Amino acid sequence: MKNCAIVGINWGDEGKGRMVDLLTEDYDIVVRFQGGGNAGHTVVNEKGKFSLHLLPSGIFRENVVNVLGNGVALDPENLWKEINDLKEKGIAVTPDNLKISSRASLLLPWHRELDALEELRLADKSYGSTKQGIAPFYADKYQKKAILAGELFYPEALKKHLTELMNWKNLTLTGVYHAQPYTKDMMEAWLKEAAEKIKPFICDTSDFLKTAQKQGKKILFEAQLGSLRDVDYGISPYTTSSNTMAAYAPIGSGLPSAKIIDVIGVVKAYSTCVGEGPFVCEMHGSEAERLREAGLEYGAKTGRPRRVGPLDIVATRYGVEVQNATEIALTKLDVLSYMDEIPVCTHYRIRGEETGKFPFPLALEEAEPVIRLLPGWKTDITQVRRWEDLPEAARNYVLFVEKEIGCPITYISVGPERDSMIIR
Repeated sequence: MKNCAIVGINWGDEGKGRMVDLLTEDYDIVVRFQGGGNAGHTVVNEKGKFSLHLLPSGIFRENVVNVLGNGVALDPENLWKEINDLKEKGIAVTPDNLKISSRASLLLPWHRELDALEELRLADKSYGSTKQGIAPFYADKYQKKAILAGELFYPEALKKHLTELMNWKNLTLTGVYHAQPYTKDMMEAWLKEAAEKIKPFICDTSDFLKTAQKQGKKILFEAQLGSLRDVDYGISPYTTSSNTMAAYAPIGSGLPSAKIIDVIGVVKAYSTCVGEGPFVCEMHGSEAERLREAGLEYGAKTGRPRRVGPLDIVATRYGVEVQNATEIALTKLDVLSYMDEIPVCTHYRIRGEETGKFPFPLALEEAEPVIRLLPGWKTDITQVRRWEDLPEAARNYVLFVEKEIGCPITYISVGPERDSMIIR
């Protein structure tokens, strides 16, 4: 494979990190091309269990270069903490295996504060933000009110620019939210304690990627979150503030000339959702709690219990289409092994009519799930490594999903470890 994107098909939390960690054995470079530290990619390998938030999931592979592209919300404080957490566990993070785009914009301290203040103002109408500053960051970026990482190498111009932005942002903090303003001393301390520390990693990553492309290097593009959280194609307004699509990978990575050959869409064997907004197939009560516990469904960043439900074929088919997925990795099939029958949401019922088409966001508020029950297998499958060794009911479940979503399922995970994978 060459120039492959790994993307989420549903609400996120599908297992993209474990797929990147698995597949980077065959790649030279891994690029994060959008999003920030508001979600987590959980990786389990021979080195341990890790939750990554900004660092690309190829960081555990020797001889793999990891890139944070210009489309990323670069949070210096959290990135530095993440780097040090890995170093304490014996994982090397150096300018040789991590490169940050000089054109990536910095997530500033007031972005997180504004995120929390706005969620507080919205009260029961909140969007379910992780309060990591992502929406205010992207709002400022597209208002051209951002600091580029490369500005750290121009200290005098940077201080002037940062002061201008601070004065502008204080108008909102004090006038709208009645919060305390930022000062020059506070921002100079932030520059010294957080931003300066990441300078050794900052470079012209576009030039690096262009050279790698000419040399025939294999590049893996890693997305954050999933199709239904995309700012354009997701369930508005309950989305993230960036494009989670494979089509955005060339732009957000800093390599606009890249042609994405393979798109591996990651789908969980059941549905999960963190945050607010319509979730048509949601389970409740003891049924939901049992599935949540079986799958350990708690947010990697926030620890929040994830909302859970049966696999949503309608949403998944839509995700496959907008991502233009060429193949699917189905994760956490083993979690369903306790069920006598496996529920699947095959259609939505809206105003008495059944549909298999994913509707306009407002229509989701009226949608009800149409559930079909498939036979369970009631067998531990965590040690299975070959397709033909899966129980027949498990194979039939995979084949049913594959047919319904119209995309081949080539990877099936039966556990969190790197090698807990069936490849068809």
